[in-house]
Amino acid sequence: MNKKHIISLAGDLASGKGTVSKIIAERLNFKIYKNGDYFRQLAKEMNMDVTSFNEYVKDHPEIDRQIENSATEYARNNDNFIIDARLGWYAVPESFKVYMRVDTKVAAQRAFNDPNRKSTESFKTVEEQEQDMIKRYSLENERYFVLYGVHKDDMSNYDFVIDTTSLTPDEVADRIIDEYQKWL
Repeated sequence: MNKKHIISLAGDLASGKGTVSKIIAERLNFKIYKNGDYFRQLAKEMNMDVTSFNEYVKDHPEIDRQIENSATEYARNNDNFIIDARLGWYAVPESFKVYMRVDTKVAAQRAFNDPNRKSTESFKTVEEQEQDMIKRYSLENERYFVLYGVHKDDMSNYDFVIDTTSLTPDEVADRIIDEYQKWL
C-alpha cells in the first residue's frame, strides 16, 4: 500500500480531534477534512441533536455511506491533509491512522463546556452529557460494525494510539507529528 501525506484522526468523543487537527494542520501546512462537521450540519438541517441523528442514520445507512464516501473521494484527489473523522482510517487506509483516547469523565467535561456543541447538544449537567456520550459511542460502534464490519475501538486498526486525558493539545500534536514522521 502506498502511503499518502494524510493523517486520519479518529478517537473518543471530545478527545481533542478538532483542536489537535488545527494545530497539526498549521505546523505541517496541511488542510483539514472534517466528516463530523458534515454530520452535525445534516443533524441540524433535520432539527435533530447528534444522538437522535445517530439513531436516525442507523435506519438510513445511505447517509452514513455518503459521509464516509466523501472522505474517500476527497483523498483520491488530494494530499497533505488531515481527516478528522471516526472512520477516516477506514475510508483512507493509506493514511497515517491515529486514535485519540480520553477518560469519559474528562471528555464529558470538555464537551459540556464547548460552546461549538451547543447547537446540536444541550444538556443541563455534565452527567447528562457523559451518559449521552456513552450512548453515542455505543450507537456508532454498532452502526459501523453493521455497515462496514469494523470496530472503531479495535486499536489494531491504527498506526498510533494516544491518551489525551492529561496532555495539552500541543503535546498531543507534537507526539502525533513525531510518530507520523517516523511512519513516513
